[in-house]
Amino acid sequence: MDYVIRALTAADEPVLWEMLYQALQTSEGAPSREIIRQPEFASYVEGWGREGDTGFLAYDAKHGDELLGAVWLRSPSSERQQGEEPAPELAFAVKPGLRKLGLGAALLTQLVKTNPHHAVSMRASANNPAVRLYERFGFKIVREGPGIVTMRREV
Repeated sequence: MDYVIRALTAADEPVLWEMLYQALQTSEGAPSREIIRQPEFASYVEGWGREGDTGFLAYDAKHGDELLGAVWLRSPSSERQQGEEPAPELAFAVKPGLRKLGLGAALLTQLVKTNPHHAVSMRASANNPAVRLYERFGFKIVREGPGIVTMRREV
Protein backbone atom coordinates (compact mmCIF):
# COMPACT_ATOMS: atom_id res chain seq x y z
CA MET A 1 0.00 0.00 0.00
CA ASP A 2 1.37 3.40 -0.96
CA TYR A 3 0.58 6.18 1.46
CA VAL A 4 1.76 9.61 2.54
CA ILE A 5 1.95 10.69 6.17
CA ARG A 6 1.69 14.37 7.04
CA ALA A 7 1.42 16.39 10.24
CA LEU A 8 -1.99 17.48 11.49
CA THR A 9 -2.92 21.16 11.44
CA ALA A 10 -5.65 23.13 13.21
CA ALA A 11 -7.67 22.95 9.97
CA ASP A 12 -7.86 19.14 10.29
CA GLU A 13 -10.56 19.06 12.98
CA PRO A 14 -13.26 17.84 10.52
CA VAL A 15 -10.95 15.03 9.39
CA LEU A 16 -10.32 14.02 13.00
CA TRP A 17 -14.08 13.75 13.67
CA GLU A 18 -14.23 11.23 10.82
CA MET A 19 -11.18 9.35 12.09
CA LEU A 20 -12.66 9.25 15.60
CA TYR A 21 -15.73 7.56 14.15
CA GLN A 22 -13.52 5.12 12.22
CA ALA A 23 -11.66 4.29 15.45
CA LEU A 24 -14.92 3.28 17.12
CA GLN A 25 -15.82 0.78 14.41
CA THR A 26 -15.06 -2.77 15.43
CA SER A 27 -15.53 -6.23 14.02
CA GLU A 28 -18.91 -6.21 15.79
CA GLY A 29 -20.08 -3.37 13.55
CA ALA A 30 -20.37 0.37 13.26
CA PRO A 31 -22.01 2.43 15.99
CA SER A 32 -24.30 5.38 15.31
CA ARG A 33 -22.37 8.44 14.15
CA GLU A 34 -23.82 10.34 17.11
CA ILE A 35 -21.50 8.43 19.46
CA ILE A 36 -18.58 10.74 18.60
CA ARG A 37 -20.43 13.69 20.14
CA GLN A 38 -20.57 12.03 23.56
CA PRO A 39 -18.21 13.94 25.91
CA GLU A 40 -15.88 10.99 26.57
CA PHE A 41 -15.17 10.77 22.82
CA ALA A 42 -15.64 14.37 21.68
CA SER A 43 -12.86 15.52 24.02
CA TYR A 44 -10.33 13.89 21.66
CA VAL A 45 -11.25 16.25 18.80
CA GLU A 46 -13.39 19.22 19.85
CA GLY A 47 -11.53 22.49 19.40
CA TRP A 48 -8.55 20.78 17.74
CA GLY A 49 -5.48 22.95 17.36
CA ARG A 50 -4.95 24.09 20.92
CA GLU A 51 -1.45 24.19 22.42
CA GLY A 52 0.08 20.72 22.65
CA ASP A 53 -2.22 19.10 20.06
CA THR A 54 -0.11 17.06 17.66
CA GLY A 55 -0.43 14.11 15.33
CA PHE A 56 -0.35 12.72 11.82
CA LEU A 57 -2.67 11.70 9.00
CA ALA A 58 -2.10 9.03 6.38
CA TYR A 59 -3.48 9.46 2.87
CA ASP A 60 -3.49 7.18 -0.15
CA ALA A 61 -0.46 8.19 -2.26
CA LYS A 62 -2.31 7.54 -5.53
CA HIS A 63 -5.57 9.23 -4.51
CA GLY A 64 -4.33 12.05 -2.28
CA ASP A 65 -7.72 12.87 -0.83
CA GLU A 66 -8.50 9.36 0.46
CA LEU A 67 -7.91 9.31 4.20
CA LEU A 68 -6.51 6.02 5.52
CA GLY A 69 -5.66 6.62 9.17
CA ALA A 70 -4.58 9.04 11.85
CA VAL A 71 -2.80 9.16 15.18
CA TRP A 72 -2.90 12.12 17.54
CA LEU A 73 -1.99 13.29 21.02
CA ARG A 74 -3.96 15.69 23.15
CA SER A 75 -3.46 16.75 26.74
CA PRO A 76 -6.60 16.25 28.80
CA SER A 77 -8.37 19.49 29.60
CA SER A 78 -9.35 18.15 33.03
CA GLU A 79 -7.71 19.48 36.15
CA ARG A 80 -4.34 18.17 37.25
CA GLN A 81 -4.36 15.39 39.79
CA GLN A 82 -2.01 15.65 42.77
CA GLY A 83 -0.18 18.55 41.14
CA GLU A 84 1.09 16.43 38.22
CA GLU A 85 0.69 17.29 34.58
CA PRO A 86 -1.48 14.53 33.07
CA ALA A 87 0.05 12.59 30.19
CA PRO A 88 -1.28 13.41 26.74
CA GLU A 89 -3.88 10.93 25.55
CA LEU A 90 -3.37 8.99 22.35
CA ALA A 91 -6.11 8.60 19.76
CA PHE A 92 -5.50 6.25 16.89
CA ALA A 93 -7.53 5.10 13.89
CA VAL A 94 -7.04 3.08 10.74
CA LYS A 95 -10.04 2.57 8.52
CA PRO A 96 -11.61 -0.88 8.75
CA GLY A 97 -10.40 -3.01 5.87
CA LEU A 98 -6.95 -1.40 6.03
CA ARG A 99 -6.02 -2.68 9.47
CA LYS A 100 -3.18 -5.15 10.01
CA LEU A 101 -1.32 -3.94 6.90
CA GLY A 102 1.40 -1.92 8.65
CA LEU A 103 -0.22 1.49 8.37
CA GLY A 104 -0.92 1.72 12.09
CA ALA A 105 2.68 0.84 12.93
CA ALA A 106 3.90 3.51 10.49
CA LEU A 107 1.68 6.15 12.09
CA LEU A 108 2.74 5.20 15.62
CA THR A 109 6.39 5.18 14.58
CA GLN A 110 6.06 8.72 13.22
CA LEU A 111 4.35 9.90 16.41
CA VAL A 112 6.89 8.31 18.75
CA LYS A 113 9.87 9.58 16.72
CA THR A 114 8.46 13.11 16.72
CA ASN A 115 7.47 13.08 20.40
CA PRO A 116 10.11 10.89 22.09
CA HIS A 117 9.97 12.74 25.40
CA HIS A 118 6.23 12.47 26.01
CA ALA A 119 4.68 10.06 28.46
CA VAL A 120 1.48 8.98 26.71
CA SER A 121 -1.74 7.44 27.99
CA MET A 122 -4.50 5.68 26.05
CA ARG A 123 -7.59 3.54 26.57
CA ALA A 124 -8.67 0.61 24.43
CA SER A 125 -11.10 -2.24 24.47
CA ALA A 126 -9.44 -5.20 26.19
CA ASN A 127 -10.06 -7.39 23.13
CA ASN A 128 -8.79 -4.78 20.64
CA PRO A 129 -6.02 -6.38 18.55
CA ALA A 130 -4.23 -3.01 18.53
CA VAL A 131 -3.32 -3.57 22.20
CA ARG A 132 -0.52 -5.88 21.02
CA LEU A 133 0.69 -3.16 18.64
CA TYR A 134 0.75 -0.64 21.50
CA GLU A 135 2.77 -3.09 23.61
CA ARG A 136 5.36 -3.33 20.79
CA PHE A 137 5.75 0.45 21.10
CA GLY A 138 6.41 0.28 24.83
CA PHE A 139 2.90 0.81 26.19
CA LYS A 140 2.12 -1.10 29.37
CA ILE A 141 -1.28 -1.83 30.88
CA VAL A 142 -1.64 0.30 34.01
CA ARG A 143 -5.34 -0.26 34.72
CA GLU A 144 -7.92 -2.82 33.69
CA GLY A 145 -11.67 -2.47 33.92
CA PRO A 146 -14.61 -4.39 32.54
CA GLY A 147 -13.76 -4.74 28.86
CA ILE A 148 -11.29 -1.83 28.77
CA VAL A 149 -7.61 -1.27 29.53
CA THR A 150 -5.67 1.88 30.15
CA MET A 151 -2.14 1.79 28.81
CA ARG A 152 0.74 4.17 29.32
CA ARG A 153 4.08 4.69 27.62
CA GLU A 154 6.70 6.29 29.83
CA VAL A 155 9.83 8.02 28.59
